[in-house]
Amino acid sequence: MKVLVVGSGGREHALCWRLAQSPQVEKVWCAPGNPGTSECATNVTIRADDISALADFAAQFGVDLTIVGPEAPLVAGIVDLFRKRGLRIFGPTASAARIESSKGFAKNLMVEAGIPTAAYRRCESRRDAEDYCQQRGAPLVLKADGLAAGKGVVVCYNSEEIRQGLIHLYDVIKTDTILVEELLIGPEASFFVATDGEQIVPIGSAHDYKRVGEGNTGPNTGGMGAVSPTPFLTSGDEAVVVETIVQPLLAVMRSHGTPFSGFLYVGLMLPEGKLPHVIEFNARFGDPECQVLMRRIQGDLFSLLYDLADGATAQPLPLSSKTAVAVVQASAGYPETSRSGDQILGLQRAEQVKGVAVFHAGTAIDKVGHVVTNGGRVLAVTAEGNTLEEACDRVYEACEKISFAGRVMRSDIGGPNNS
Repeated sequence: MKVLVVGSGGREHALCWRLAQSPQVEKVWCAPGNPGTSECATNVTIRADDISALADFAAQFGVDLTIVGPEAPLVAGIVDLFRKRGLRIFGPTASAARIESSKGFAKNLMVEAGIPTAAYRRCESRRDAEDYCQQRGAPLVLKADGLAAGKGVVVCYNSEEIRQGLIHLYDVIKTDTILVEELLIGPEASFFVATDGEQIVPIGSAHDYKRVGEGNTGPNTGGMGAVSPTPFLTSGDEAVVVETIVQPLLAVMRSHGTPFSGFLYVGLMLPEGKLPHVIEFNARFGDPECQVLMRRIQGDLFSLLYDLADGATAQPLPLSSKTAVAVVQASAGYPETSRSGDQILGLQRAEQVKGVAVFHAGTAIDKVGHVVTNGGRVLAVTAEGNTLEEACDRVYEACEKISFAGRVMRSDIGGPNNS
């Protein structure tokens, strides 16, 4: 079987790495890929948002299954186009992907389905947002309604943070509409399923570390690290999430004529003594959560996704009982800016550490063949261990073997302070 993975980040490297291990897969392409994906797939120089060219490639080369990593192609309608052309693809249609591209749309679905979530108000102008925030007061959470690459959420504990948050959303992110939500207190976790709209196959749990600084300080990022499984969710909690969140969401989306298929990311807040509350839905795998989950999957991911794409009966995937940890290494200036062209040293030495795999994201090959930085989040160094402590020891041993100028990295991934 031939597989095409769409995207160029660490998530896509991890997907290619896992799919290439399937006994059914003879060929993996990644479009556009990165230097890391070239080690387990063949890179194709097609942008992830050039959905017409991707469909042409899949048709020309007889791709049996396409898997979409990032959200932008999903929102642009890549699944709709592929299905129209009779090409097998795993992911949600553009209308279903609105659960990520519009937080207001997702909130409306949650309210209709009776899914526990924070109280909110949708503000369609800056003046409305300023007036409502002044009236409501801190603490509260501000969220850009649309896509913001993980940087569209601001938690505000006082009036000055509200003022700065509104400046960030309206002047930096340049959103038109925001949501103002109540602040929920508790640990955060993520739960992932693969679905065809009716069948629900749990993929596992994780928690990530969103802020750039130690102790979860500084601005939000796309994610500076992750742990799987998360200790914040028990197997009983996961069953509750499926029953009270995933099933009602899929049912209400079917009733609207927009059934959801693909990877569903359920971002959760776990208030003490209450049911898990949804912070957000994403229409794809998280990053770097995907990297740690791909380390723990033991079954044939390709077979699962192929069956779900066809609406056939799918079998659950066994997960390793080990713990996986990912630590993101970012470029100088991240997340405000990023620097490219800095040579990365020590990659091979890092992967010689037991239980370690390094997934590339913002990397490139320079004119003389060196691996260099090429974006914000550069690498996700991952490790497995029999315990969280063992996984953390291994991942940081590997991290210290890697170096590049201006590296940004948290040293507390695996610790309790993720929210």
